[in-house]
Amino acid sequence: MTDKGGTFHKSMGLLDATMLVAGSMIGSGIFIVSADIARHTGSAGWLMIVWVICGFMTLVAALSYGELSAMFPKAGGQYVYLREAYGPLLSFVFGWTFFAVIQTATIAAVGVAFAKFTAYLFPWLDEDVYLLSIGDYRLSAAQLLSIGVILLLTFINSRGIKSGKRVQTTLTLVKIFSLLFLVLAGFLAFKYEIWQLNWLNSNTWSLQKLNVDGGLERYSTFGAFGAISAAMVGALFSSDSWHSSSSVAGEIKNPKRNIGLSLALGTLIVTIVYLLTNLMYTSILEISQMAAAPKDRVGMSSAQEIFGPFGISLIAVMIMISTFGCNNGLILSGARVYYSMAQDGLFFKKVGTLNASGVPGYALWLQAVIASLWCLSGKYGDLLDMITCVVVVFYVLAVAGVIKLRYTRPDFPRPYRAFGYPLLPIIYILMGTAFIILLLIYKPDYTVPGIGITLLGIPIYYFVKNKNNQIKDV
Repeated sequence: MTDKGGTFHKSMGLLDATMLVAGSMIGSGIFIVSADIARHTGSAGWLMIVWVICGFMTLVAALSYGELSAMFPKAGGQYVYLREAYGPLLSFVFGWTFFAVIQTATIAAVGVAFAKFTAYLFPWLDEDVYLLSIGDYRLSAAQLLSIGVILLLTFINSRGIKSGKRVQTTLTLVKIFSLLFLVLAGFLAFKYEIWQLNWLNSNTWSLQKLNVDGGLERYSTFGAFGAISAAMVGALFSSDSWHSSSSVAGEIKNPKRNIGLSLALGTLIVTIVYLLTNLMYTSILEISQMAAAPKDRVGMSSAQEIFGPFGISLIAVMIMISTFGCNNGLILSGARVYYSMAQDGLFFKKVGTLNASGVPGYALWLQAVIASLWCLSGKYGDLLDMITCVVVVFYVLAVAGVIKLRYTRPDFPRPYRAFGYPLLPIIYILMGTAFIILLLIYKPDYTVPGIGITLLGIPIYYFVKNKNNQIKDV
């Protein structure tokens, strides 16, 4: 695909694409969300079951997306798949939500996470250090640092795909090996008495609410389903952005082969690393210690047990590397979605052009502005909780699109076919739908506003469409 501003450069090989997937997935979540999962599940067995379920869902979705990526190896990924399966309205609603909240608020949240852990080494950058106060609004050093990181990474990626991929591949390899080192060190510091308390007692496979004070509460039958869905929110968020390589299809060598492979390999690597990390946690900390970890920082508590006081600095550096690389992947891939929307005439025209370096520069900088505004607002965390349900809705629709397209376009070339079709895609659709329904029932305060933000895209679509028609008629 070309335009007057330049052309996409096919510079990314299989390793680069795989590291984009893995690097976009691994941020700060793996060091934090297990505390919340421990509180909802109350046992080591169910903690691991939640991570296994989320890993299975992510892998199945990635394998299904492999077929879509081979059919439509174009920049934009999920936006393109939804458009081809369901038409422009649904794909625009996805693109609107992706731009307004999903990607930009995630970039903001990861940027602030980078700043928070940088403050362990440089306290004057802490989120509690306020640089400006106007009424009830306060601007912290952490917010400014997060904006600085977003602007820096946007600049790097605006210089061309080679600059972005070097940062991504290098940092992702570093953080994968760092996590594996932490896992190995944790198992070498194995505490049998902790393992016995977590894995060799009558509550190991009991699903129950675990309070911070260590008290346990039994769930009702329906309450148990709600607890599982609530526990999955954090794990799914930690595994999100697994589809990143599909968004940069125009810059991947042999995309019909390498996009699907990168999705499968990247999600498999991260799933294995996440499972090993959580298993390591249970060999170092009691489940009650995980639930009560200060500020939910389970990774930091584990590192302190393994390395002593030095563990705090070690984890801080690991999370800084992890979140910096994660944001690079999010920034790199997100801009290609808005580019594709603009190419369809559904976004600002300039966003659909490439700069002299062959990347969507306008899209990158517009994304940086919105993400920076979310940093300034301080509301990105609430919005991400609200939008988790919607994210899964779009995943379910895209996976269902694999089945739909088998019937509506049976003769369309499919260089790769979804593994386990139709059984695995159907299982994913059922699991994803159950997750959505349970969140709607048990977490309406979060899910309903998120759905409202998404549905706002419908009138915006018709407004944009009518405006385009008026321009054509002139």
